[in-house]
Amino acid sequence: MFARITQFKMKPGMRDAAEARMNELKDQIMGMEGMHSFTNVMNEDGSGFVVAVVQSEELSNANAPKVTELWGQFAEFLEGPPAPAGFDVVVHWDKG
Repeated sequence: MFARITQFKMKPGMRDAAEARMNELKDQIMGMEGMHSFTNVMNEDGSGFVVAVVQSEELSNANAPKVTELWGQFAEFLEGPPAPAGFDVVVHWDKG
């Protein structure tokens, strides 16, 4: 498995609107090939991370155009472009 971890920063006062948009896009996000899990964490100041766990780095890379399109849906809410980084998953535990 492979994890794409993306740091972002929302503009002040945009958290609720961004969260609503994210929920609207859930099916598209979770429908990307190889997607195992998606977690978005954000502090009150709008700083946060997205952790997307995918079957493989190859699938993560193949999803890149769709990911870029989806991040584009958040452009009006973001202070700047998101900063992704990729990692091999050592363990992935999920009780849910």
